[in-house]
Amino acid sequence: EQSRLWPENLRVNFMQDESRQIRSMLADLQNNIIAGIILVMIVIIAALGIRASLLVGLAIPGSFLASIVILNMMGVTLNIVVLFSLILVVGLLVDGAVIVTELGKRRIDQGFAPVKAFTYSTVRMTWPVITSTATTMVVFVPLLFWPGLIGEFMKFLPITVLVCLSAALVMSLIFVPVLGGLLERKSNQVTEEVTDPDLTLRAGDCGPITSGYLQLLGRLLGRPRLTLLVVMGLMIASFAGYYFLGRGVEFFPEMEPDFAQIQIHARGDLSVYEKDSLLRSVESRLLRMREIRSMYSRTSGGGGQNQAADVIGILQLEFIDWRDRRPASEILEEIRRTTANIPGIIVEIRQQDNGPSQGKPVEIQVSSTDPRKIIPAVEQLRSLMNKLGGFIDVEDDRPLPGIEWRLTVDREQAARYGADISLLGSAVRMITYGVKLAEYRPDNTDDEVDIVARFPFGDRNLDQLDQLQIRTSRGMVPVSNFVKLQPAPKTGIIKRVDSRRVHTIRADVAEELLVDDKLDELQGALQLAVLDPAVQVFFGGEAEDQQEAADFLTWAFIIAIFSMAIMMVMQFNSIYQALLVLSGIIFSSSGLVMGLLITDEPFGIVMCGIGIIALAGIVVNNNIVLIDTYNAMKKLGLSSIEAALQTGALRLRPVFLTAMTTVLGLLPMVFALTIDFMAREISVGAPSTQMWVQLSTSIAGGLTFATVMTLLITPVMLVLGEQYGVAITACLKRYWKSGTAFREDGLTAERPAGS
Repeated sequence: EQSRLWPENLRVNFMQDESRQIRSMLADLQNNIIAGIILVMIVIIAALGIRASLLVGLAIPGSFLASIVILNMMGVTLNIVVLFSLILVVGLLVDGAVIVTELGKRRIDQGFAPVKAFTYSTVRMTWPVITSTATTMVVFVPLLFWPGLIGEFMKFLPITVLVCLSAALVMSLIFVPVLGGLLERKSNQVTEEVTDPDLTLRAGDCGPITSGYLQLLGRLLGRPRLTLLVVMGLMIASFAGYYFLGRGVEFFPEMEPDFAQIQIHARGDLSVYEKDSLLRSVESRLLRMREIRSMYSRTSGGGGQNQAADVIGILQLEFIDWRDRRPASEILEEIRRTTANIPGIIVEIRQQDNGPSQGKPVEIQVSSTDPRKIIPAVEQLRSLMNKLGGFIDVEDDRPLPGIEWRLTVDREQAARYGADISLLGSAVRMITYGVKLAEYRPDNTDDEVDIVARFPFGDRNLDQLDQLQIRTSRGMVPVSNFVKLQPAPKTGIIKRVDSRRVHTIRADVAEELLVDDKLDELQGALQLAVLDPAVQVFFGGEAEDQQEAADFLTWAFIIAIFSMAIMMVMQFNSIYQALLVLSGIIFSSSGLVMGLLITDEPFGIVMCGIGIIALAGIVVNNNIVLIDTYNAMKKLGLSSIEAALQTGALRLRPVFLTAMTTVLGLLPMVFALTIDFMAREISVGAPSTQMWVQLSTSIAGGLTFATVMTLLITPVMLVLGEQYGVAITACLKRYWKSGTAFREDGLTAERPAGS
């Protein structure tokens, strides 16, 4: 290897460049946290007023402070995943505080003393707040056990969310009520004697928004079956729309890279000086490009990790700041055009791997019990990929064309001469690498140096094998008497996967194409291709990682749903109401695909999968609050429709606030918007936001649609369940009084009444 043109501390400089990139990304995420907090506080102030919003707002810095202290004690650093997790929980941190503060403020408006008002609101909402927070936390627990590299990358998200929500629960049930009792002022109104003041809607309490909502809800309650059918049709249409109009599926979102690597491929028995000359020809053309900040060149022998055997050199590029240049895809395309006419080489370009990616996304392993059939199968697969198109920078690890010489020893003949085979091996090594005699450690280094004996340079060639003699019991004997030199195709490096001998094809896909679509196309073409039956083809790389992530997220989702179902049954003592709470997850999934369709984002296996699991814990909170209030209304003796209307009117504000605070906290990430408050700059499309657009869009879109459905459909389904419950009870009563029994053969028979 040779390093040229750059100083010896070049690697340190590149590490500093990478640190600068990380600092820039962290700064952007910190600005997004501030922007999310500001948006959340604007909505809370508009809905609750200055004094109450101050109480709710204290939950954010208090929870953040406690969380950062706990994370630091756990040894977790403030990386980009942790910072995004803080953005994700900005809206969730105030949910419990909003519910407690809203009820306490309403009781103060009814004439209660602040201390009594907040004491009552805390006691009244303790179990709903604990249950709603616990359901959010329980869905993130399975993510702690995510295996593999992607799990190591994403594990900081569930850790941060769990710590922050735990701190927020303590803030909302202890610190916020205490501060509310001290800071709030007593109202001049006279307390009304009612059984449960927080469940009583007085005249004049409804504003124009609440009145309009109640009118719409009243109409829907009058037609519950039609309403339910329309909603189901809307959900089916959303899934069908994304299936036909969506952008497809991808494993992990792409980010704008700051670095790129160019690998120079060339074949032939090239000396290091010839390799260096070819590398210089590429380097000289790239040095003219003003969008390259720095360049590192290295001449190599090839065959390294994730590197083809014919790689003769590597160029490491760093681009200037993303605000001052074209997109990296355009720069790399210009590099391809600039270097396309250099004879004797193939230029392969690899972008910076962001996130938990490992090499090229397309990886195909070809295996067979007969090694002779593997290389023809690799050639057939590469021809098929060229025919399909869309695959770029295709490479494989087949050995380079060449000849290797094999020494065949006639052991019977060697025994007649009394030759020692081990001695023969040492003699042959004298012509090649030499025989190691000892080791020596110089004074100025910690590494040992081998002492090797071998023939002079002029005598180290194949002709010496015919003249080589070894000492035997009969004297010096030429090895040509029992050794034959035979040429054979070069084998190269033998690689095995799961004890199978394999050759691997790696490739990338062209810009604007999805890896999942091209893999599906290739797998379909393979089924029609005529491959040797003894050859097996395995898809690894991104396809393997994607399947592993999908399987884990599916099981994590099932475990989360099962855990929440148990908690809901314990909370409401009703299977129907537990299923009604979980129905919000279906609504959120429909909203998720709507959000992806509107923003023209593909469905990310990792990010959207996490989004669905996170939504499962977030959207049920509003249903819990609504159903808890509805059950309390029923205990007061109200009819199902009256109870549903009162529930909607009383819980419209807290449900809307808890949902919208979460959505607004994620809104800057949805639009990839970064506001630098210190420099007073606004930028769109920063690399730090590109990784999280899918996850933010999934949660924001799913939660928005699910909140609307919660406020409109949950009361309808409560009334519908009440009506069907009454009908089923009446049917059973009529059956009981009729004196009709059913026999095992299905026919009816008279029985004594009441028996």
